[in-house]
Amino acid sequence: MTPFINENFLLVNKTAQNLYHKYSENQPIIDFHCHLSPGMIADDRVFDNLTQAWLEGDHYKWRAMRTNGVSEMFCTGNVSDNEKFAKWAETVPSTIGNPLYHWTHLELARYFNISELLSPSTASAIYQKTSAMLQTKEYSIRSLIRKMKTEVICTTDDPTDNLEYHRKLKGSFETTVLPTFRPDNLLKTEDPEKFKVYLLKLEQAGNVEIRNFESLIEALDKRHQFFHEMGGRLSDHGLDRFYFDSFTLSEIDRIFKKLIKGESITFAETEKYKTAAMLELCRLNHKRGWTQQFHVGALRNNNARMFRKMGPDTGWDSIGITQDAIKMSKFLSALDNTEQLAKTILYNLNPADNEMMITMAGNFNDGSSAGKVQYGPAWWFLDQKNGMEKHFKDVASLGLLRRFIGMVTDSRSFLSYPRHEYFRRLVCNFIGDEVEKGLIPDEEELLKPLIEGISYKNAKEYFGFNK
Repeated sequence: MTPFINENFLLVNKTAQNLYHKYSENQPIIDFHCHLSPGMIADDRVFDNLTQAWLEGDHYKWRAMRTNGVSEMFCTGNVSDNEKFAKWAETVPSTIGNPLYHWTHLELARYFNISELLSPSTASAIYQKTSAMLQTKEYSIRSLIRKMKTEVICTTDDPTDNLEYHRKLKGSFETTVLPTFRPDNLLKTEDPEKFKVYLLKLEQAGNVEIRNFESLIEALDKRHQFFHEMGGRLSDHGLDRFYFDSFTLSEIDRIFKKLIKGESITFAETEKYKTAAMLELCRLNHKRGWTQQFHVGALRNNNARMFRKMGPDTGWDSIGITQDAIKMSKFLSALDNTEQLAKTILYNLNPADNEMMITMAGNFNDGSSAGKVQYGPAWWFLDQKNGMEKHFKDVASLGLLRRFIGMVTDSRSFLSYPRHEYFRRLVCNFIGDEVEKGLIPDEEELLKPLIEGISYKNAKEYFGFNK
């Protein structure tokens, strides 16, 4: 009987199979956005069992378990790892149609050479076998990364981070691990006291007394320079939406001084402050030749009760409303007007925004580099089969699929790298289907650079990792 995860998984015709096995399968991985712990990579952690490797911090799995009627104690509680795994195994058969079903079995196949389907009847044997393997140095975190031929990892880091683990990793690991500048806390003005505490932390990190908006930017510039010296070349901004309102510098200074005092600001003041802060952050990115990423459209922490108990990133987020195209246009145009628009990647979480985002990116490509303003990969709730297939169609129709920079894991799990394989199989299947329909010529000189580019080479060139 053919295993579920077989050599032609997701590849429904001969052309797709040929494209994947010939041009995509063996390409290295560049993971330019993830939430992996640099500390765990530096320490080369060895997991005790598959529960630790799979369920620690993975809110995708927690959401599925909760939806399947599993008590929170088996997701984030203090029960044994064995009990948690058993509850995950009970949930897996119910995830059919969800990417978790495919990801789970890809990970079992690629890391552990297990072809059995995970279910309550196979859970014990799979848990024992994988846990025994994980407890060896051959399955340490660095070994797991090597196994997937991961060339570059870009983590997500606050500007106040001292990057001690990135420093330890320099020269000690063949995979390049780079920090990404993520200043989201600078925009969280809803709780004035928490914001004030964060400013004090930024003051200490930047060794700058933050007295006004100008000194805030000075402190951020110092931290940005520090990240640059540590190899950072990307920023990331996880926003609910793009902000834009007109302002004067005196207005922003007055608003910011209220924040320094721990005072609340109005909605109108918030819009002006966030616009000004984001524009200055983007100018820093341009100043140092970085690429900036915008992840917009998530409605976070919807369950107020559980957010109070568990905090952020624990599985209570969803797709938000569609983006305001006018604000996005004005924000990007403000940077372009002064020729300070850096390379930019736009990610959306609401699929209704796909076409708008792709055409918005096209407004700001000036020929200075291929895909300077780029529509990013399908993200979070959209990085599944239907979402990615729609993504391919929309990019091909309204942008340039040839210049698409490919996949990211956006993950906290060290077993998530088969998601790149999942993506590559789907894109080869999409293109293979178009070829067999006669819509794309079956010519190697067209197909080889297209597949190799999307799989790996476009990202390498776009970020300058080939230099």
